[in-house]
Amino acid sequence: MEKLRRVGLILLGLILGGGLLFIVIDLFKPKVAGLFVETNPSAKVLVDGVQMGMTPYRTTTKPGEVIILLIPESFNVSLATYETKVTLIPGVETVIRREFRELDDVSAGEIVSFDKINKDETSLAVVTDPDSAQLTIDGIDRAYTPHKTSSILPGEHTLDISADGYLDRVVRVKTHRGYKLTAFVKLGKTSMNPQESSPTTIPTPEPTSSYERKVEILQTDTGFLRVRENPSTLGKEIRQVRPGESYSLLDIDGKTGWFKIELEDGTVGWISNQYAREIESVSPTPTPAP
Repeated sequence: MEKLRRVGLILLGLILGGGLLFIVIDLFKPKVAGLFVETNPSAKVLVDGVQMGMTPYRTTTKPGEVIILLIPESFNVSLATYETKVTLIPGVETVIRREFRELDDVSAGEIVSFDKINKDETSLAVVTDPDSAQLTIDGIDRAYTPHKTSSILPGEHTLDISADGYLDRVVRVKTHRGYKLTAFVKLGKTSMNPQESSPTTIPTPEPTSSYERKVEILQTDTGFLRVRENPSTLGKEIRQVRPGESYSLLDIDGKTGWFKIELEDGTVGWISNQYAREIESVSPTPTPAP
């Protein structure tokens, strides 16, 4: 009986010791930082000069300051590269989004990062390029950037940013208790639209070809993209389109940059340019006989 009791005490000690060991190891295990990069079009991702892959790119790594270089895939035109320095915070994911254009001034995007604050507080800071842009939070609160508030609840929020001479941008973020979310948003200029730049001479092929402007639907979090009556998230939803589909491009809204498309049944509506890209469809046309 005494022998059994001793064996039981030994086993109990091993279990408790093992549990304590796991706790100690977990306490001293370093927390990693997250990084997510999303671009349009797809781009090479270099971190501190080392190529890591193509966008969309997600990873976990050691915390600290890193230099991110994004080199977009460009087949028809030369697109501006993007380089930025960010500080990766342990336990949270830093998000970088970028829409490439021929020039940096007309490119757009955002960087969303987090900093630890009092565990009972939730904070949001919005910084923009250009400064003094108009900011609407969840369609209600209006302010001018840079703007910081601690009067915000944890959860999902929609930031609408606009400025004269720039395309509007909509950024969706999720705040967390105990963290300050900082969104740095760059707006793209409208006055330097690549379509207004110096024309490039293109040799006429034989037979001649007609170019139809089209848009391709990109991947979305929901698996579909809403088609609206007006070029705004406040517009009435009239249809849904799917990633990979392409439609005729009728117009581009000069203020928001949204695409006006025509569906197969003739329905006309607007889609966000954040989840679609402009492409060219070439249709060979017979050369008239002399």
